[in-house]
Amino acid sequence: MTLSRSLSRPLDGTAFIDRARDRLAFLYGPRAEEVLRRLLTLLSHRRGAMPVRDGREPVPLWSERDQWLITYGDSLLDGDRPPLEALEAFLEARLPDSFSGIHLLPFFPWSSDDGFSVIHYREVDPALGDWSHIRRLGERRDLMVDLVLNHVSRESLWFVDYLSGSLPGRDFFIEMDPTTDLSAVVRPRSSPLLVPVSTRRGTRHLWATFSEDQIDLNFANPDVLLEFVGILLFYLEQGARVIRLDAIAYLWKEVGTPCIHLPQTHEVVRLLRAIVDHMAPGTLLLTETNVPHRENLGYFGLDRLSDGGLDRPPSPPDEAHLVYQFSLPPLLLHTLTSGEAGTLARWLESLPALPPGCSYLNFTASHDGIGVRPLEGWLPPHEIEALLELMHRFGGFVSMRAAPDGSDSPYEINITWFEAMKGTRRGPDPWQVERFLCSQHLMLALQGIPALYLHSLTGTLNDHEGVERSGRLRSINRRRWQRDELAELLDSRNTPTREVFLALKRRLAVRREEPCFHPDTPQRVVPSPTELLVLERGPLADGRRLLAIHNVSDRRQPLELAMLGQHPWFDLLEHAPWERCESLAPYRSLWLVLPGDDTIDDG
Repeated sequence: MTLSRSLSRPLDGTAFIDRARDRLAFLYGPRAEEVLRRLLTLLSHRRGAMPVRDGREPVPLWSERDQWLITYGDSLLDGDRPPLEALEAFLEARLPDSFSGIHLLPFFPWSSDDGFSVIHYREVDPALGDWSHIRRLGERRDLMVDLVLNHVSRESLWFVDYLSGSLPGRDFFIEMDPTTDLSAVVRPRSSPLLVPVSTRRGTRHLWATFSEDQIDLNFANPDVLLEFVGILLFYLEQGARVIRLDAIAYLWKEVGTPCIHLPQTHEVVRLLRAIVDHMAPGTLLLTETNVPHRENLGYFGLDRLSDGGLDRPPSPPDEAHLVYQFSLPPLLLHTLTSGEAGTLARWLESLPALPPGCSYLNFTASHDGIGVRPLEGWLPPHEIEALLELMHRFGGFVSMRAAPDGSDSPYEINITWFEAMKGTRRGPDPWQVERFLCSQHLMLALQGIPALYLHSLTGTLNDHEGVERSGRLRSINRRRWQRDELAELLDSRNTPTREVFLALKRRLAVRREEPCFHPDTPQRVVPSPTELLVLERGPLADGRRLLAIHNVSDRRQPLELAMLGQHPWFDLLEHAPWERCESLAPYRSLWLVLPGDDTIDDG
């Protein structure tokens, strides 16, 4: 384990049993005690294999040095060398200290969706490498692993069991009469919800939220839950410190409900949290819920959230440690293509203050597209349509989902983030690199932990050939680099790839040394003209504070902020005392720090 900051105290046995019993009673009623006994037996057999983390006293879960990389195991190819080995070599050579953690996207044997249709949960795809490669990646960095628990591949042994009527897989899936009214179900896709399957008992229809190859699992069967607890513990044994709960919002199904965010789903997350707190304290749970903002915040497990914060003091948070800021990418995209930061500023002002042990994962791009649903309530329909049309003009696509009335509605934009920064509503312009870097500066300055997708670091272009080969729109942002090809772009002068890569590497080095960027440091939006977005981080206990100033427009903007005053600000990006200026160039960003207890007037 890279860092010893693990960690919180372990949950003692009695407290854990009480928490687990409550969760299981809600989920399984009269079977709860039986399931609890089986769970405790499973945990006792695995306790000796859990990682031993440094330090006995509780220390913070995260710090300003936390910066994560998101990548597939085969994003970088180097001849016959195992891709995981090639990835490790690239990180050691090019980014040895830039990232404290790595989110290694599904590396298991799979049949579709680039890994998210898992065949074997406890194996590494031999085309990538083996478990020794995974463990090595986790030796110097915190390792994030996906627990793909909503669905499984049709090629899995569980599904083979189901087809033949054999245990355990026979009861692992959700059969449904095709005449059942499922119109209330919230869909992330436009594909049919029920998939016909030929079995020894005849044709059956199975629940498949995402695709006909990704068959949903039946967590109403406690055997499924216990199987995934075992898988979770196995990942921890292999060195994982962060567990990403993939597509968790859709986990529990109940006819007549939307089948998203159901109370049973939250109880499963609470149970998993209790297990990791008990077995491997300091393990972090991250929920992947690409939904509107307030729904996403529900996975912190707080009592109630309001725009101004908590309606009342919460019980200790007992669900996820981290949630994605899914609203950030589309709102930031709107901001930088429209040249106005008002909507983004209002959203940032709405974020509630979080209690200790909860934080946000900030990102602009990932292996998936840019979600459209998180814009609900923040942009009017005509603004969303204008944004979608612009992304079409820049070479992107839009994936659809099925609405309750049977119609299709936009779900996500499929485009690389670099290409999305190609221009404004007036079309392409010469500011692509500057606009892109502004987006990253802004994301890196926000309260929470930042995560950068590998293809953001390399300024990757849209991979239309990949879309044609795979037939999947998401392939546009999942290019596989050949090592020599990427090395040439990084080592040649005057390539956008080199310019973006080196600029982000420098910014990451600055950020990880600045205490104002600690994930828990307060954040405030400073009133400013709509073409500027100004954030204050701090003050810290010693009075230190940071101003992150961003010109989100393609025109030079006056820099008339009262709080700048005559104070001796230090320019972090230039590593020198700030030389005062009257205006800020297009898409220019400033990170200004003021040490000490100077009195600030923000006007």
